Amino acid sequence: MNRPRVVIAGAGFGGLTCARALKHAPVDVLLVDRNNYHLFTPLLYQVASALLDPGEIARPVRQLIRPLHNADFLQASVTGVDLEDRRLLTDHGPLHYDYLVLATGARTDYFGNASLAAHTLGLKELDEGLAIRNHILSQFEASRWTTDASERRRLLTFVVAGGGPTGVEMAGAISELIRLVLRKDYRDLDTNEVRVVLIEAAPHVLVQFVPSLRHAALRSLERKGVEVMLQTKVDAVTEESVNLAGSHEIPAGTVIWTAGVKASEIGRTTGAPLVRQERIKVADTLQVPGHPVVFVIGDLAGAQHGGAPLPMLIPVAMQAGRHVGESIADMVSGGGAKAFRYKDPGIMATIGRNSAVAQLSWLHLSGFPGWLFWLGVHLVNVISFRSRLVVLVNWAWEYLFYDRPVRLIVRARQ
Repeated sequence: MNRPRVVIAGAGFGGLTCARALKHAPVDVLLVDRNNYHLFTPLLYQVASALLDPGEIARPVRQLIRPLHNADFLQASVTGVDLEDRRLLTDHGPLHYDYLVLATGARTDYFGNASLAAHTLGLKELDEGLAIRNHILSQFEASRWTTDASERRRLLTFVVAGGGPTGVEMAGAISELIRLVLRKDYRDLDTNEVRVVLIEAAPHVLVQFVPSLRHAALRSLERKGVEVMLQTKVDAVTEESVNLAGSHEIPAGTVIWTAGVKASEIGRTTGAPLVRQERIKVADTLQVPGHPVVFVIGDLAGAQHGGAPLPMLIPVAMQAGRHVGESIADMVSGGGAKAFRYKDPGIMATIGRNSAVAQLSWLHLSGFPGWLFWLGVHLVNVISFRSRLVVLVNWAWEYLFYDRPVRLIVRARQ
């Protein structure tokens, strides 16, 4: 008798956790992803800011599932879902499933603004992190060739749009890269010509945090030389500048967009009802209504917690992945799916050297204690022991010697 086939679309935190939760279930698991690696996204900004190499935050999926004797992997781009015939559609052909878990994550949201899509750099994928690193370093090289002071200032103006954790971490990392490392590489660099600007439409950075931690993060950014512009909206971006609401313009050679995310495009292809941010509407069991063998987890799932949408965070995806794996195992054994209950472990963000904020229920940390806590949590959760060791060495080297080891402009041939 053939065992039920569980197809998991997406090898991110949710998909991989779900596969591991099915390790001892009497099913065959098939992971499908367009990339052959699992990415530790919390440290992607450190690839973009020349501190870590891609191999230190990404591991091959096939390596990670070796201990799962009932699991396999196929590299393919998911193009849709045929819910009636129980088929996951890919660019390599359809895959039949008995149970389906959709865990394809999120993508950058430009809110329909074509200029943002055309002239900004995103930070969701590994190739985007490398593109940012290449671009920042290339701007410094280009600035050495111009004698026009205003053009040099434009080349050396770096704008980060979005004051959430990703934007705050990216702005702090760029500032430290420039002021602690690149000023030594470019001995004739006038740091007064360099600008790092963080733009946020809300009245505060890190709006998810309590006021005391927001203020601590803002003070830390300003101490690191980041210009923070609050209650400011980006209207348009060109190759030469950022146009803000109110007709203000910032000449800039680099704009990094971290101000919006929405669910992956797979949601539209299912025909299932969508909710805010194009997430698939799900029952409290994370099943698609009318299709009990189809589950949605992570950023793609429009699940609720206390009447509000669950945040697009890694802990949500991992807890949901574990829950769905257990539900499928129960269903195979004749049971049923149970309601998902999210347990909030807290949130954190780093602003760079010696500075981070962490909000863990009643415990609020900032400054150096928050930074130590952030380091410990991220080091423990890095994908493999080898990666933990290399990341720790690179962090220690940068901390002691104010140096970043991967200041390389590398472009792959197509």
